[in-house]
Amino acid sequence: VQLVESGGGLVQAGSSLRLSCEVSGDTAELNALAWYRQPPEKPRELVASTVNNGAFIYYADSVKGRFTISRSNVGNTLYLQMDNLKSEDTAVYYCNAGGPKRDFWGQGAQVTVTD
Repeated sequence: VQLVESGGGLVQAGSSLRLSCEVSGDTAELNALAWYRQPPEKPRELVASTVNNGAFIYYADSVKGRFTISRSNVGNTLYLQMDNLKSEDTAVYYCNAGGPKRDFWGQGAQVTVTD
């Protein structure tokens, strides 16, 4: 399984960005897709996840109402729509795919939000 993120960038507070994650390879075993982020000098944290094709969706309290996780109807692309961005959203964002035996990670996308 390979994960490739895109869509990061430098924006001002209040702006929007959409991250994309192209998922390829043996995806049949995957049952969970998620976005994590790692702010500077802080541990990696779960931002949002979708399990069993959207049957269960989770958002961290810090992003509820501002971020939306979704999957493409065709293909295997995971999205994270980020609205009303704040400086505390600055981090490297990682796409994650979970299967019964192991997790897979993308290379990360930098998101920087300035006040």
